[in-house]
Amino acid sequence: MNNYYLTLVLKPDLEEKARKELVESMKKSFDKVEKEDLWGQKPLSYPIKRQTSGYYAHFEVQAEPQTIKALDKNLRLEEDILRYLLIRK
Repeated sequence: MNNYYLTLVLKPDLEEKARKELVESMKKSFDKVEKEDLWGQKPLSYPIKRQTSGYYAHFEVQAEPQTIKALDKNLRLEEDILRYLLIRK
């Protein structure tokens, strides 16, 4: 099992309930969530998909490599995520 960092930038116009559901579904994808930081809404340096701000969430997690491959595919398809960064510790 490997350690990873995951940072998400979500659409700012998401409702609180939808944002929490999305974050919870991300947490369930991993074997263990070591740390979770919700940074809140912050301005973006440049517009992404016509958005000038985003809601940031950061996780330190443990997962198997095949789990990460499946998650990476799901992250690319999720419309409410403006950007994400998933790297190995």
